[in-house]
Amino acid sequence: MDLALTPNNKDYTILVADRGGTLVGYICYGPTPMTEGTYDLYWIASDPAVRGQGVGASLIAGMEGDLRRRTARAIRVETSATEAYGPTRGFYASMKYTEESRFRDFYKVGDDLIVLAKRL
Repeated sequence: MDLALTPNNKDYTILVADRGGTLVGYICYGPTPMTEGTYDLYWIASDPAVRGQGVGASLIAGMEGDLRRRTARAIRVETSATEAYGPTRGFYASMKYTEESRFRDFYKVGDDLIVLAKRL
């Protein structure tokens, strides 16, 4: 987050969600190096107390709106194939992100890297 907040930063954008002045979530994204119009979603997080209340969906919508204004073509997300990340993958599927590739045993044996994407 510190890098994203430095002056003249062109690598990261952060959007935050707040309720009553309290931070309840954030999303960090930026242009994918060596590409034209492709962006990476690096992190998205929300307070467990507000999960399922649309905070994540609002952050994704804000990011996608910003990237459409920038004439982005695609957004890429990396995640794990483990069972613990099932809800995360389900969230992305609900936001219309689809699996583009899978690198078997990437993180460790039995834990694949899944690359999800959405075309804008």
